[in-house]
Amino acid sequence: MTEDRSNLSQRLRNEDEFKQEILSKDQRKQSKDIFKYSKNRELSWLNFNKRVLEEALDPATPDFESLKFISIFTSNFEEFYRVRVGSLTDLTYLFNKKIDNKTGMSPEDQLDAIYQATKPLLKEKDQIYQEVMDQLAKSNIFDLDFSDLTKKEKKYVSDYYEDYVKPVLSPQIIDHRHPFPFIENNSLSIILELKEKERDTYALVQIPEKVKRFINLNREEGIAIIRIENIIKAHIDSTLANYDVKKAYVFKVTRNADINIEDYLEEDEDVYKKKDYKNFMKTILKKRSRLQVVDLVSNEALPKNLESFLVENLEISSKQVFVSSAPLIMDYVFTLEDLLREKSLDSLLYPSFSPQKNPMINENKGLIDQVLEKDFLFIYPYEDVGQFIQLLDQAATDPRVFSIKITIYRLAKNSKIVRSLLKALDNGKEVTVVMELQARFDEESNINYSDVLLEAGCNIIYGVEGYKVHSKVVQISLEDQGQIKYINQIGTGNYNEKTSKQYSDLSLLTADPRISTDVSNLFKNLNIGNVKGYYENLLVSPVSFKVRITDLIEKEIAKGKEGRIFFKFNSFTDKDLMIKLSQASMAGVQVRLIIRGISCLRPQVPGYTDNIEIRSIVGRYLEHPRIYIFGQGPDSQVFIGSADLMTRNTEKRVEVASPIYDPEIKEKIIAYMEGQWADNTKARLMNAQGSYDQVPNPDNNEAISSQDSCMAKAISNYENMTRQEKESIKEKDHKEADPAEEKSLWQSIVDFFARLFSK
Repeated sequence: MTEDRSNLSQRLRNEDEFKQEILSKDQRKQSKDIFKYSKNRELSWLNFNKRVLEEALDPATPDFESLKFISIFTSNFEEFYRVRVGSLTDLTYLFNKKIDNKTGMSPEDQLDAIYQATKPLLKEKDQIYQEVMDQLAKSNIFDLDFSDLTKKEKKYVSDYYEDYVKPVLSPQIIDHRHPFPFIENNSLSIILELKEKERDTYALVQIPEKVKRFINLNREEGIAIIRIENIIKAHIDSTLANYDVKKAYVFKVTRNADINIEDYLEEDEDVYKKKDYKNFMKTILKKRSRLQVVDLVSNEALPKNLESFLVENLEISSKQVFVSSAPLIMDYVFTLEDLLREKSLDSLLYPSFSPQKNPMINENKGLIDQVLEKDFLFIYPYEDVGQFIQLLDQAATDPRVFSIKITIYRLAKNSKIVRSLLKALDNGKEVTVVMELQARFDEESNINYSDVLLEAGCNIIYGVEGYKVHSKVVQISLEDQGQIKYINQIGTGNYNEKTSKQYSDLSLLTADPRISTDVSNLFKNLNIGNVKGYYENLLVSPVSFKVRITDLIEKEIAKGKEGRIFFKFNSFTDKDLMIKLSQASMAGVQVRLIIRGISCLRPQVPGYTDNIEIRSIVGRYLEHPRIYIFGQGPDSQVFIGSADLMTRNTEKRVEVASPIYDPEIKEKIIAYMEGQWADNTKARLMNAQGSYDQVPNPDNNEAISSQDSCMAKAISNYENMTRQEKESIKEKDHKEADPAEEKSLWQSIVDFFARLFSK
């Protein structure tokens, strides 16, 4: 092992050199075959979002949760157009066209394919939305037009319009004296066809953000709402009294949000040289809101003359104009949940669940001392992130602790993490925060938090030039009994207590010296902007993650049919690792991948990916962990971390993955993964075309939802773990392991799933 580390150290001296070593010359010649088993990234993402939409039709999904899935599909689509379509649109302006290295498609080819795929997807959304609303109507849940209201309700809505809506509207005639106005991104607008004497013209009404998205009609039974766009459409005639309103159309536009930071750095070099990076980021955020339009969606088909008018003024093509009869913006759906609970309509929602406390933690003892004795693993949202925040709070007041270091990518509103750090600063601790200001759509929040922390005396580092710091790492330094010790947290998800209840993620707490040394070196390197440091045990991008993953795959390839690879992550686009896994498949290695979203690799393609199986799980919680398992049995190697297998993660970000050394935690992770693989309810199987099919269940085995199983296990594990059992586990930790000792809980779960698949 020592010799391997020495060789690795030599390889890491030059980034370009080790990149070339990942694939041999012969293997690189094979890379052109990738077209035979790859799929375009954008089209793969569209397939994933279709999965999200179809979750609304799953009989196991409660009725109102189905509406939420349509809302998620809608917001996903808007972000996809802002970021990915925006980026591809930018690429079409380059003289040297960038060709997709996995499919050979040009930016124009990809955009055309996206536009073609968008229309049927929106049509499917409309159909599913109507089905879901018809089902909700059986529970007296209604989204109404003005014409559907009772006489009393019409008066109530009309009065509301006169008092609260009309005063803030600014309808604008569009003619030679009134040029076409700027339209905000993803905001609702109404375009009106007008007739004035013998002349036809248009007027535009932009709906202000501060206006409520809907009005609750306060019916005794159920819930009835009317959306703001339907209120305005019904009353706009009175606002434009001098004109005859022939027709009103609701629409929205999406604007490019893919800002190239480096381009703006070149333009504003003086700002950058003055080291005013934070203010520089504030400036470009303002520019983002005014970037080009990438699509227009209306609530019904536009007349040709009106479509041409909008296309010309928005500077888009007719291919970028779409129709959707369902609500164009659906973020209001989540605000209705409280109304359902008030009306005792909980049966339309998922059963309530509260994250459970980790059963391995003794609540009567300080967490710092417990982590110094043994490692702990949290699986969110099934286990409570509050215990990690408790650790930070203890560190903020413990006199032994002298410093806390943390990398931050996204935070919750009114972040408890920041409160803990401020408490530590108040108590004289040294606090260092590596704050990534380029976390897309969280830039402003991170700038504001960095201001607060900086003012309180925190040492702030604004990332590393040329790389995003996406890692999830904390190190607490303390002096205990005359020795310097470290507690480290390495996770797969952000330090956001809100999303920790909505996303599934893993979080490791460890004081293992092997991890501590590497984490200390990581923060030292980030302090000086060095991304090419050497790490003995951690896998760190951009310097060693890809190389080490490749080495570990090679070791499984050497085992042939005995080789095993079992990964879980969010997206797969890295061409080199796609080729490497194809080679593993051709060598007979069993490759199991759980990929929530994008996969540019297609499984089950004869001769290339026969032994690769890909599954995707979409359910109540967003699947977010990154887990990498090599081999099987007690000798398997397990890693968790922040990196997906995307080129941006492996080469353009600072990512960290940690090995799992504790045998019981390793068993817990493997049990979790086998539970995911056993899912035959919310999981889907990717076919050779890159689309999704139901997971086969030929023997009609028990329906298994991995997320439901995790919730049930979290509750039962904590309830069954009495204080005496906790103490006995603690005593076992201090004893030498006995081979004849009774199996751990997690090993029993692993064995259960092994028996399940052997049937």
